[in-house]
Amino acid sequence: MDLDAKERFSMIRENLAEILDPELIESILAEGRNPRVYWGTATTGRPHTGYYVPALKIAQLLAAGCDVVCLLADIHGFLDNLKAPIELVESRAVWYRLIITAILESVGVPTEKLQFVLGTSYQKSPEYVMDVYRLSSLVSEHDAKRAGAEIVKQSGNSPLSGLLYPILQVLDEEHLHVDAQLGGVDQRKLFVAAKEWLPKLGYRQRAHLVSPMVAGLKGGKMSSSDADSKIDLLDPPEVISKKIGKAVAVPRVTDENGILALVESILLPAAALKGCKEFRVERRDGLDPLLYTDIKQMHDDYKNDILTPQLLKPAVSAALVSLMAPIQAAYQASNEWQELTLKAYPPPEKKQKKVKDKGTRHPGNKVEESVG
Repeated sequence: MDLDAKERFSMIRENLAEILDPELIESILAEGRNPRVYWGTATTGRPHTGYYVPALKIAQLLAAGCDVVCLLADIHGFLDNLKAPIELVESRAVWYRLIITAILESVGVPTEKLQFVLGTSYQKSPEYVMDVYRLSSLVSEHDAKRAGAEIVKQSGNSPLSGLLYPILQVLDEEHLHVDAQLGGVDQRKLFVAAKEWLPKLGYRQRAHLVSPMVAGLKGGKMSSSDADSKIDLLDPPEVISKKIGKAVAVPRVTDENGILALVESILLPAAALKGCKEFRVERRDGLDPLLYTDIKQMHDDYKNDILTPQLLKPAVSAALVSLMAPIQAAYQASNEWQELTLKAYPPPEKKQKKVKDKGTRHPGNKVEESVG
């Protein structure tokens, strides 16, 4: 089905929190050209269900005829306070490619047109490194910290690498030859910085597609570093059910409700991609199920206690288990992927207990008698 420029832009804009400089995208579509968009992810901790948000958006961008680049930012992961040890970076980048492909395939999105690029494939080139030096001479420490405030781990005595992180991400827009970057609300400060910094080097501004963030199971942001706030994409069904059951979901309160957020940001959009935008909540005692096609009706029912946490949680758990089943199946069918997991995320070494030397005269010590 051929879409006109207006229909393509509507699809690009759908499910986003905002677009910075949307006219840049509109002008490209008016020319009849395919916008080239990149989404980058630092290959650090194991991806969780929050990764469905950019993956579903990538699916929409592909459907809108965009050329999409997925940057596996291995150097970024190393720079961000050593979240990805250098010896594990390569394995984690391969692992991320497998899981992102599996996410898209789990919602029926063909991945042939999705281009994967490894950060180290171009970020060590003389041209890129020289641009890092050039931009570093033009950006203040204060501005670099502000740009990376919500995406780089910062502390009282942070490593210098954290200041380089936002500089690299801004330069990626130029060196990947893209028209726009896709990222979460937590990256907005960096996107604003990119608009200001790139022209300092004589490069053009890009548009920025800002996607919403999924609330964690405890409220607040879902984080790879907080096991209780997330559901791992390879968690088995019983673990998913247990985590959903323990999640914070205050009756009648929709703000920072991680369970409702999963429906709004993942389950409903995924159902729409499959051709039936609907979320079903079963009820007992012969009552008809509750059927939702938009989040507003769900919020209204939740506030009025028609939809209770006791009804919502089992429905979300079942829907997530079903959605993630193809990912689980792909993992179980691949010995290569399973072996790679041990290399990318080796289990922590067990600490050996130190045996205290109590000496030879402590009570209870058996002293061998000498034979004379």
